Amino acid sequence: MRNWYAIEAIPLYAVIGLAVGGATWYLARLARGPTVVWTKNNPTPWNDVKPDENTKLMDPSGKLSKSWSRDRL
Repeated sequence: MRNWYAIEAIPLYAVIGLAVGGATWYLARLARGPTVVWTKNNPTPWNDVKPDENTKLMDPSGKLSKSWSRDRL
């Protein structure tokens, strides 16, 4: 039976779809970081981060007790 797409290209579609999805997730994650300013209400949001808050994706040392989160974009 003939298909409208090439069967051999299915892994290529999967890899490209995964790469685009990963890039979109990473850019969305970067856009919500503590150093990105989207509004003029709080021009210095990095001053709200406490010394014991983690702003990274992962804390390998485990020294930071809580994780920073943005209240609103």
